[in-house]
Amino acid sequence: MSQTTKTKPSRSARRRGAAEGDPAARVAAESAERAKRLSKTSPNDVVVGGRPRVDLLPTEVLADRRSRRVVRRMWAGVALVAVVVGIGIGAASLYAAQAHDELTDAQNETLSLLRQQAQYSEVRETETGTALRQAAQSVGGSTEIAWQPYLSSVRSSLPSGVEITGVAIDSATPLEAYAQADTPLQGQRVATLTIDAQSPTLPSVPEWLDSVKDLEGFVDATANSVTLDPTTGVYTVNMTIHVDDGAFDGKYQDKGE
Repeated sequence: MSQTTKTKPSRSARRRGAAEGDPAARVAAESAERAKRLSKTSPNDVVVGGRPRVDLLPTEVLADRRSRRVVRRMWAGVALVAVVVGIGIGAASLYAAQAHDELTDAQNETLSLLRQQAQYSEVRETETGTALRQAAQSVGGSTEIAWQPYLSSVRSSLPSGVEITGVAIDSATPLEAYAQADTPLQGQRVATLTIDAQSPTLPSVPEWLDSVKDLEGFVDATANSVTLDPTTGVYTVNMTIHVDDGAFDGKYQDKGE
């Protein structure tokens, strides 16, 4: 038993078959085929059967139109720049006006303060003179030592029966530094006291040297000599005492110094 194979016609064959019987269908089929062929062509291919278009305007007209568009854009840019510049100039003018007003106010306030200060010029001169005198006192009295109470302290440190008969004082001044010793192991000093004391008995020099250590600003003390007057039987002691800046009274110094 033989079998017969039937082949199904393609879509294009079906359209051609339908078009053979109907003219409208045939035209539609041809248009579809043409559109299909155009879609497969590249942009560089020549399109056959397309709608013809021709620009009949001269090249000068086209160039003029393009130049006009460029000119219009340029003028629009110029107008935009002018607007921005105008805004900047206005803002700068406003800022300058405000600065000028502030400067004028500051100058007026300065003049007012100067007029008020002029009313108290005498008071200011007095204050300046007072401050100058205080500064001079502070400098001039910076090396001052209250010698009367200091010598009273020295007298009270003497052993019983010993009396001071002479005192020589060499102290620093505000204008020049006090000369220091050249020998080693001697401390810095600002004044030197050379004392002569007499005693009816041989004084205890070590005891006296220990007692003067409690003096204000004491640095060191040295017994230079102990001599006996045979006619009177009185002993004379010569002693040197060095003191440092702890002995300054500081009465002319400011409280904060």
